Amino acid sequence: MQKSKNKLRKIYMDYASGAPLDMTVLKKVTEVMKKDFANPSAIHDLGISSKKILEKSRESIANILGARPVEIIFTSGATESNNLAVLGILKSVKIKNFIPHIVTTNIEHASVLELCKFLEKEKLAEVSYVEVEENGIVDSKKIKKAIKQNTILVSVMYVNNEIGTVQPIQEIAKEIRHYKKQQGKVSQYPIFHTDATQAINYLSLKVEKLGVDLLSFNGSKIYGPKGVGVLFIKKDTVISNIIYGGDQEFGFRPGTENTALVFGLSEAMILVERMKDKEVKRLVKLQEYFLKKLQKINGLIINGDFKNRIPNNVNITIPKIPSDLLVLELNAQGVCISEKSACKTGEKKSSHVIDAIRLQNKDKNIAKESLRFSMGRDTSKEDIDYVVQVLNRTLEKLNKWYN
Repeated sequence: MQKSKNKLRKIYMDYASGAPLDMTVLKKVTEVMKKDFANPSAIHDLGISSKKILEKSRESIANILGARPVEIIFTSGATESNNLAVLGILKSVKIKNFIPHIVTTNIEHASVLELCKFLEKEKLAEVSYVEVEENGIVDSKKIKKAIKQNTILVSVMYVNNEIGTVQPIQEIAKEIRHYKKQQGKVSQYPIFHTDATQAINYLSLKVEKLGVDLLSFNGSKIYGPKGVGVLFIKKDTVISNIIYGGDQEFGFRPGTENTALVFGLSEAMILVERMKDKEVKRLVKLQEYFLKKLQKINGLIINGDFKNRIPNNVNITIPKIPSDLLVLELNAQGVCISEKSACKTGEKKSSHVIDAIRLQNKDKNIAKESLRFSMGRDTSKEDIDYVVQVLNRTLEKLNKWYN
């Protein structure tokens, strides 16, 4: 059968949802699956071999974070890590007639935001949702202002998964330390947690420098395997397990560890660290080029801060045209993007992140629709040219219907 000369070109620009598995990592994961399949808790030779791989991976990840191996807990992904962070801290509080308080922002990932809403609904905690500024970045002083005597946890994501804005984690950590000093507190509360899932490819993860007590991420965004994640728990942080059944992961996460996926995650992180500086420089140039092209499109709005954002993210709003329709139209022409966080795809509601930054805008009538383009290792300048060409062509067609 002859191949069609008009074969559709495929451009993947949804790396924030999930990056392809690096071929080197895949090969290593496959080798471990074949040879080191035994339960790492077993005391026979094969079990010990699996245990060595598990602990080597833990040590490798700890080194990248500037942490101790005992502070690295393996989970099924960032959603579980975030739930363990929030619920684990909540459960560890043993004070009678005490309603704990949590401080977070109004643009967090659903695994934090929806959990906080549930805790409020069940009257298990009070929650303050600090509003971000119009550029999608929270004011660290507003975080401090929201802290109360009963605040046990502050949870602010390192990088927003939709608009790519980088939050001032170090400044927030300083404000928390300053609050404790002002109060003369010897208590560890409030504990500081950050979801660093979108940050790993591009920013430093040194936990001591960041000033965090808890940090979570997964493998699927860094060209590693899906179904595996990490929660860093700073030594001496009082936190309880939320799953029962065994003593794995220092008692914090019962269940047989997936040695192959854990190893794949550690190998993916090593590769990321090795190429980070070079890849950031490359993507910064591509992002600037892409933004200049988009700014020429009439009526198009670029969401989020231009400076304090990761280099692979471009998020836009095109007023009057539904974003889900644009996603489908672009997909039909070979361009794969998202309209919002992948975990929220399918919901009829607009993005809570775009809602949040529009609240701060003087013109409240600006559309709350959005498109997220997220670039990766395989994205080229030619890809961007093609995407802009397709977008212009699509808008030319749709504008006739919606204007």
